Amino acid sequence: MTNQTVQEGKTMAIVCYFTFIGLIIAIIMNLEKRNPFTFFHVRQMLGLIIMLLFSNLVEEYVNSWLGTSFWIITFVCWIFSIFYAAKGEAKPIPVLGEKFQEWFKNIN
Repeated sequence: MTNQTVQEGKTMAIVCYFTFIGLIIAIIMNLEKRNPFTFFHVRQMLGLIIMLLFSNLVEEYVNSWLGTSFWIITFVCWIFSIFYAAKGEAKPIPVLGEKFQEWFKNIN
């Protein structure tokens, strides 16, 4: 991605990490521009939402401590993602980030 592409999509990439509503706003506002940097981070956030749902299900139905551990991992990944969005880099979440890009490749 070019530096101009990153700079144009940086704000929406950061916005997508602020709750589910921020994600929807980022998607809608990026539909016209189709900025690949923003869509990269939208796909990462969708993956983080799946991780959060998984951690909540594990906490509720399997084991509270295990679910809390998954929640902490999800939170750390969220911090990681928002840091790199603010820095202007398209760096995927460790371990699952590439899978999120593959699973949600139709979002572009």
